[in-house]
Amino acid sequence: MAKREALRELQSRLAARLQAAMTELPSASWLAAHCASTGLLFPLRSAGEIFTAVGVLPVPHTKPWFLGVANLRGGLHGVVDLAGFLGLRERPLAAQGLTEQARLLTLNPASGAQCAVLVDGLAGLRNPGQLRALPQALEPRPAFAGTLFADEQGQEWQEIDLATLAQQEQFLAIGT
Repeated sequence: MAKREALRELQSRLAARLQAAMTELPSASWLAAHCASTGLLFPLRSAGEIFTAVGVLPVPHTKPWFLGVANLRGGLHGVVDLAGFLGLRERPLAAQGLTEQARLLTLNPASGAQCAVLVDGLAGLRNPGQLRALPQALEPRPAFAGTLFADEQGQEWQEIDLATLAQQEQFLAIGT
């Protein structure tokens, strides 16, 4: 009889924990990064793994913002200087000119893109409670540009959906 009561109590606790997990906000929703002094937020659902920015081999006859290819965990990934692609940097970086803080962020494998974007540095994780949405600009924005946020210190953070970015024609057209 005691075993049955213990089992019911366990089931009750599990059901309560499951319900709580479904109603709680996630503790972190974005990976924050800097690109050419601009704050960017990448939704965790569209981001993949983070790697140090080494071993990028240049590919000839490509756009200046396409740095080349890198072997990341045994898979060949195209590497894009995100600040160069977004026009945040006048001259895109060369694969050899990467700083120690630079990181490669792969796209979530579910996106189907074997790609990594180069960011100048990581700024940690952010959750909805740390940011407030700012009014949207009136001019047209690319489909991958999400909400513009600000944190308590006044730093602006632009949300970038990597899965949507990977489907943009301009992003896919790496050849010159």
